[in-house]
Order: sequence, then structure tokens, then C-alpha cells
Amino acid sequence: MPTVVFAPDSFKGSASAAVVAAALAEGWSSVRPGDSVVLAPMADGGEGTLDAFELAVPRAVRHAVTVLGPTADEVAASWLALPDGTALIELADTSGLGRLAALAPLDAHTFGFGQAIAAALAAGATGLLLAIGGSSSTDGGVGALAALGARFTDASGRPIRLGNRGLGTLARADLSGLPALPAGGVRILSDVTNPLLGPTGAATVFGPQKGADPQQVIGLESGLARLARVLGRLPAVPGAGAAGGTGYGLLAWGATIAPGAGAVGTAIGLPELVAAADVVVTGEGRFDAQTEAGKVATYVAGLALDAGVPALLAAGAIEAPTTAFAAAASLSELAGGAAAAIADAPRWARAAGAALARRAPVSS
Repeated sequence: MPTVVFAPDSFKGSASAAVVAAALAEGWSSVRPGDSVVLAPMADGGEGTLDAFELAVPRAVRHAVTVLGPTADEVAASWLALPDGTALIELADTSGLGRLAALAPLDAHTFGFGQAIAAALAAGATGLLLAIGGSSSTDGGVGALAALGARFTDASGRPIRLGNRGLGTLARADLSGLPALPAGGVRILSDVTNPLLGPTGAATVFGPQKGADPQQVIGLESGLARLARVLGRLPAVPGAGAAGGTGYGLLAWGATIAPGAGAVGTAIGLPELVAAADVVVTGEGRFDAQTEAGKVATYVAGLALDAGVPALLAAGAIEAPTTAFAAAASLSELAGGAAAAIADAPRWARAAGAALARRAPVSS
């Protein structure tokens, strides 16, 4: 009996990784009912990372926390206490795009993320895992650092306003009020390797996804460049541009960066699951050039290659070559358009699972 592992990321804005994995498996089983299916929903340091760890780590405890959302309103969020004393905080949960009623590229911030970090430290966390994908802001992590005790002031010594808009008046940064790093360190789980500035930086690549028009992208870049000048740190470090520059801000605190997909995969035992499988199916909302920068589909395909197991891909939209996969299915093509696929992602994920099963590179 062939074993098939389903390890997709969430389809952001339309379905969680757990829902996608279950739908793909249901579609697969409708064509190949005799196969053994294993669900291993994934994340890459963005939306769904808390859920993936909570499902995979016994005795993990979720703690509720109320924080300032990415604009003006408070939001109910949470962080996860792991058995070894490490705390996992997900930026998408506190300050992500899903927390916005409307996109706010100049004013969205990460202050609530810092509040959640502070709450975990106050509760005695001995280490931090910071999942920073899915952000709504381009504030360079200044909001988070301010919540932790850093001071960012203008030429008159007044605190700057939150969001990238405030960076335009930044004159001084004082990080002396930040707490000491916990004994277990601070690791950033990042799904991208972009630098802070330039043509592949936070503003240029990700600003438009957060609602910035071309003129606003120029302004976002200018704000981040000003932050880099004031802090005097190296903005070219891979991952500094993650989460609108939040990676850069956290690096200034002393954090280190680890690939998000790899950390989640290790936590849920995915390398062992793939090695024992006959086929692995992965996926994400959009498979494009950014996928190669540490995202789930690329990570899973690498595990499959190492194990000599064929990998299949299901994606909401496919906009890059799929040569790493034995077969691929696009939900948008199956649904007749992106809007229809997004409106009912579980239905079209089931269709994709069935389509991939028909092309399965294993015998029944």
C-alpha cells in the first residue's frame, strides 16, 4: 500500500495549511482509495506556524495576549510555550495582513508583535522563536523594538509615530532599553532571504503586496534607508528585509535567522515522514520566483529529492517552472480563474488532489 504525505503551506487568505492538506488528501483518496495518507500541514515562519507547532509538539501550551494591532485597534492574539521553555510568537497573528480591515502600507506597524514578545519574556521564556512572515507593515521592526523598550526619536527628542511614515522623521535610536536576550537566544524564522534595501529589498519586493503604489514604495525605501543610517547596522544581511524589515530590527537586538520551513519541518518530523513515503504532495497559494527563497514547497521538494521520493505540487497559481516536481496542478486553472479558486479553495484543492492522483508516479 503506497504511503502519500501531504505537506502544504497555507493558501494565504483562503485556507489554512490543515484545511488544504485534508482537502488534497480527500481528492487523492477519491481516485486512489487504497493509498495510506499522512497529513503534515506545514508553515514557513508565516501564517500557520503557531498551529503547526501546536499540533506537532506535545505539551505545548497556548497563551492568550491582547496587543495593539497593526493600526489602531487592539487584537486578541496568542503565543505558544514549548516544553523546553522556548516561546513561539507569530507576527502574522499579532500584526499580519489578516489583522487589517484595509491595507495601510505607510502606517501599519509591528508594535503588537513586540508586546507579545514582552509578554512571553515576562512569563519566563528562556528562548524565543519569532515567526515573522505574513506582515502588513514596512516599519523595519521599529514598532516591535519600541514595545520592548527601545526609543526612536525625532530631532526634537520626541518619539516618532509608528509605521514607516514615522521613519521619515527619525533622528536617533536608543536600544539600551531593550531586554537582554534570553539564555536560549532569539531565533527568527524567516521565509525569505531578501536584504533590507535595494531592488530586492523589503520595500521594492513586498511593498506592493501590502498596498503600496509606486510612489509609496519610494517613500518606504527612503524610510528604511534612514533607519539603516541611524542604526548604523549592515542592511545587506540575508533576511534583513523579511517582514518589511522586521528581520533587520530584530538582528539589531541580537537575534539570529533560521529558515522557517526547516524549523517547522524538524518540529513536525517531516524529514522522517518523507523518507518513509512513496509520494509527497506539497503546495502553497502562489508558486512563483519567491518560492525558491526558503518557502515550504522548495523545502519539501528538497527533502523528497534527498529521500528519492517523487514530489507533487498543488498551488493556487503557478507562475514559475515546476521542474522539481513530478507533476503539478493549479487550482486557478481547475477553477477557471483565480477568483473562483480563492473563493472556495478547499473545493479546488480536492480537485487538485484528484488530478495529481491520476498522474501518480506509483502503482496502486
